[in-house]
This record gives sequence, structure tokens and C-alpha cells, in this order.
Amino acid sequence: MSAEVSPRRRREVIDALRRGTVPANGLDLLAVGLDRFQGALADELDTVASGGATVKAVRGEYGTGKTFFARYLAELALKSGFATAEVQISETETPLHKLETVYRRITESLRTASVAPSAFRSILDAWLFTLEDDAIAADPGLAEAGGVALEEATTRLLDDRLASVSAKTPAFAQALRGYRSAVSGGDAPTADALAAWLGGQPHVSAVSKRAAGVRGDLDHFGALGFLQGLLLVLRDAGHPGLLVVLDEVETLQRVRGDVRDKALNALRQLMDEVDSGRFPGLYLVMTGTPAFFDGPSGVPRLPPLAQRLATDFATDSRFDNPRAVQIRLAGFSHDSLVELGKRVRDLYSVGSPSSNRINLLVDDDYVSDLATGVAGRLGGRVGIAPRLFLKKLVGDVLDRVDQFEDFEPRRHYSLTLSREDMSEVEQNAGGLSANDIELEL
Repeated sequence: MSAEVSPRRRREVIDALRRGTVPANGLDLLAVGLDRFQGALADELDTVASGGATVKAVRGEYGTGKTFFARYLAELALKSGFATAEVQISETETPLHKLETVYRRITESLRTASVAPSAFRSILDAWLFTLEDDAIAADPGLAEAGGVALEEATTRLLDDRLASVSAKTPAFAQALRGYRSAVSGGDAPTADALAAWLGGQPHVSAVSKRAAGVRGDLDHFGALGFLQGLLLVLRDAGHPGLLVVLDEVETLQRVRGDVRDKALNALRQLMDEVDSGRFPGLYLVMTGTPAFFDGPSGVPRLPPLAQRLATDFATDSRFDNPRAVQIRLAGFSHDSLVELGKRVRDLYSVGSPSSNRINLLVDDDYVSDLATGVAGRLGGRVGIAPRLFLKKLVGDVLDRVDQFEDFEPRRHYSLTLSREDMSEVEQNAGGLSANDIELEL
């Protein structure tokens, strides 16, 4: 498997692990323990691609791989032609109760298999080309006539395609018409401004908005209409759907009570709109901790939302239903952590001139011992060990074996975990307390 990976893809994965972050690409190379979800995820992607919509809630404690799972699913979606977007929910930067901000983050992080974030502008342009091609296909004479005739035919087609959106959010279609006119007329500043406004950006000049007959900024309710419009544009531009990940929704538990209730209601509203069929082509994923889905400061505060997300987890996790609206990630065992380490070592080894030394010195037994050591420093909590384990394996061990011919990890390396290495959860698991923190006085 590793031998078929391009050097660039291998380097991106290894570099991310060295930093202690989840790689943006190549997650299929590291997907340990996700086999049981693959069939259900593929079926759901097919359903969405055929005009359906779905919502998936992913629960798991810190370190169980929620972000990894979401990005792995995004990779599957990209391979199926979808566009994807990942939105980190936070109290200050992206509050969930402000859907206009969530929509803006979607367009900012929008990506396709061929275009990195933000792919929003390229998708708009691809859609405009598609409109003209479709207008000419319907009336081949337009290809020779061109000019005003083609412009009018394309505008009529635009209005027809966006009729369902215009009924509730006419400003989206108006701004698209204005954007198309600005592009056709070579008015780059106006085109840029209207593209920004369509992407939910605030502070767009009033002059540019007047050129398209729109005004004001996007609000909470208008965001739903803009999302509907974006889905239509994506489908016409050749993308069968959009995967949106709302990551770390558990942060809602830390906000003021009234704000939390508004955010939970926004989630309920999104789910209801998906169920009503308003968003064909949308695959909505949210990730959070069990405390968020089950605790008094989370989903149970809003009974209608709790009912929509209710899933039975009373049975053995082996029998969890991967098709359910809510799925749980069990986290890593020692064996799966070692399997992950072996995959990373093999991936690193294939791209290294020191391949033989790596395989000899960082053998399966050493990988197992390192996994045991990292988990032991975290109070035996294997489930939260993967990030630190991989960071140590790549940055402290594999890099040194690769660069120094006389380095032998069993002789020259002793595992250390500093406070700077660790997140708050990892520090708590490792027994670090406030008394361990040095203060500058």
C-alpha cells in the first residue's frame, strides 16, 4: 500500500504527524478500526449524491479520533466528486447560533478534489460556464448569435435553476446575476465584491451591492437560503453534493445559557430543514463528546433536538448500528494503537533512504513498547494517546534514525512528555496539576 503513495502525499501526512495534528489528506493510509463504518458511509454518500440529504452525529471522548473520522469521511466524499467544508465551532469565532457566520465559514473552507480552500469563487465560475453551455445545448444557434441573445438565454436559465431559492431568498439569484454581468463586462472589482457577498462576507461596499440590486448583509435566516443556493450551484457545476462538518460542537457547553439554547435550536432547525427536503445534496456531520450529547448542558436541554439524535448505545459497541443518526467512536486499544504506529513507520520507511535501518531498529516490538510507554505516561488511557504517540514516533524516533547513522532508539532515546507537548486533557491524564506549572513572578 505505502509503495503506491506519492512522495508529496507521504510527506504531507508525515509532516502533520510530526506537528501533532491531523493530516489534511491521506487519511485512508491511517484509517485503523474504521472498516465497520465504510459500508454505511458509502451508502449515505450515494443517497446524498442522488438528491437526498442526511445528518450524522459522531460522538467520542477526546482522542478517539472524531476530527480524524470527519476528515476521513471528507476524503471519501471528495473522491465521489463532492465539495467539502470543515467548520470549527467556537464561542467567539464561529458561534453556532449565528448561521450567517457558519455559512461564511463554509464558503471560506470549501474545497473540491482539484481546488484547495477556498474553492467558492472557482465553483461560481464553473457554474457560469455550465449555464452558457447548457443554454447553447438547448439552442445551438446561440453559439453563432452570441452577444445579447446568449446573455438573455443564460439569464433565463439562471432564473429557472434558482427558482426554488428565489422564492425564499431572492437576493441570492440577484447577486448571481450581478456577478455574471460584472464578469462578462470585465468589471473585476464589482465581481470580487459580489462574490464576497455571495460567500457571506460582511462589509461589502454599498456601491457594488447596488449594482446587483441587493443591500444589507446576510442574516441568520438568509443563510439557510444561501446554503440552498450553494447546493444548487454545486450540483450544476458537476458536484453531486456538499459534506459539511461542524467540528467540536461540545464547545457550546461553555457558553452562556441563553446563547447555548439558541445554538441548540439552530442545530434543530438545520436538522428539520434537512428532513423537509430543503437541502438536497447536503451531508451534515457534527462531532462532539458524550457529555454534549447526553449531559445537562448539552443536547438534552432541547428535548426536540434530543429526540432527533436519540440512539441506543446500551448494547455492546460491537453491535452499534453504523447507519444510525448518531455513531460512537470507541477509541484505541493497545493493539490498534500499535497497528497505527506500524502503518506510520512503514509509510515513513518507504520514502526514506534509511529504510533498512528503520525497519531493523524500529521493529514491531519497539513500536509496541513506545505505545505502552506513552499510554503509561497518560495514566494508562490508551484512548487519548494516539496524537502524542505518533508525534513522538515520527519526530523523536523515526526522524533521528533517518538522519543519524549511529542513533539507536533503544540505547539513545528515553521517552519524555513535557507540558508544552500536551493538551489540557493530556496533562490531566498525565497527572500534571497547577502546582507543576512554573509561573514568572
